[in-house]
Amino acid sequence: MGRGILGGLSAMTSSAASAAIRPEAAIALKDVTIAYDRHAVVHHLDGAFAPGSLTAIAGPNGAGKSTLLKALMGELPLASGSIDRGGLNIGDFGYLPQAADIDRSFPLSVADTILLGAWHETGPFKSVSVEIAEKARRALSTVGLEGFERRRIGTLSAGQFQRVLFARLLLQDAKIILLDEPFTGIDTRTSQDLLRLIHRWHDDHRTVIAVLHDFEQIKAHFPRTLLLARQVIAWDRTDIAMSGENPLRARAMAEHWDENAPICDTGHKHVA
Repeated sequence: MGRGILGGLSAMTSSAASAAIRPEAAIALKDVTIAYDRHAVVHHLDGAFAPGSLTAIAGPNGAGKSTLLKALMGELPLASGSIDRGGLNIGDFGYLPQAADIDRSFPLSVADTILLGAWHETGPFKSVSVEIAEKARRALSTVGLEGFERRRIGTLSAGQFQRVLFARLLLQDAKIILLDEPFTGIDTRTSQDLLRLIHRWHDDHRTVIAVLHDFEQIKAHFPRTLLLARQVIAWDRTDIAMSGENPLRARAMAEHWDENAPICDTGHKHVA
């Protein structure tokens, strides 16, 4: 499956990659604070995800990692600050939410789910062209699920369903890809295959940002890390961000969170 997963992806992305993912694909954050019911979850975040970078967002539970991804997608308003998406539209972003946030009881087939990645081309009323259908077939083959087109998503294992969601991202062909805990609850082989896809996206100069919990996986596969504990602990090369006392600082800060703290007007800022 490893050879197919690389070869199939290469065939799908080589033409897009040759056009180059433009520098304006960078995401810049300026004094970003995100809150729920006036209680800050992410505080005064400054920094940027460079074009074509591969970045892990790490930190303790409740650190604001998933919240930050949702804000990048425009799903959550900012309490303060701004996000500059480099002139890109939200439609240029590919987003994989946590598996627990996806309702698999809806009677969608695997093919229908993958074709949602072409929504920006088909819209609600256009029929699926032969070209898009072929791209969907190749995407499914790339993730190792050829022949699964008619299967209902509710019948799939966790690993199979995650492969389907990655196939949907392949069809979307996004410049920026956001992944929220993409390896939680799936088998080792699937994790390895999907990591190969992530590395290929990185080789194609797409900007990939992933929320992850496995520090060893982060160190092995992600060149940059944003270590978050509601505010930035470190945002740098992974060997720097995850070194020394930084993980302990993140854990210690988590233990002293005040869940009822109001939005502050000033606070610590970190510039990456």
